[in-house]
Amino acid sequence: MEELNHHEEQIMSIFWNQGELLIRDILDQLEDPKPPYTTLASTIRNIERKGYLSHRMYGTVNIYKPVISREEYSKKSINRLVGNFFGGSVGNFLSFMVKEKKISEKEIKEMKQLINQMDDSSK
Repeated sequence: MEELNHHEEQIMSIFWNQGELLIRDILDQLEDPKPPYTTLASTIRNIERKGYLSHRMYGTVNIYKPVISREEYSKKSINRLVGNFFGGSVGNFLSFMVKEKKISEKEIKEMKQLINQMDDSSK
């Protein structure tokens, strides 16, 4: 699947929160300045072409729905990030996050507990 740009991710977030929607529904939820309807329709068709949405016809209108869940997208995005910027090493990624202070002490403790649980279950 092709990557989504930031604007496409914002649109997908609306779908993930609400499910099936019309283009007009999305337009109503976007902040000002809103894009023209035709621009939004083009963006949504592009997201569909990338494989993240599908549609069904209801009369003369398309109703779009997500094909991939937010969780699936998050996994793919993180894996792509780790692969592209950290040589595929989760350790390098976590080290970077700790050094940048993007992970709190509480989160570090929670990760340690998860790692310990995984070690215990693999024995």
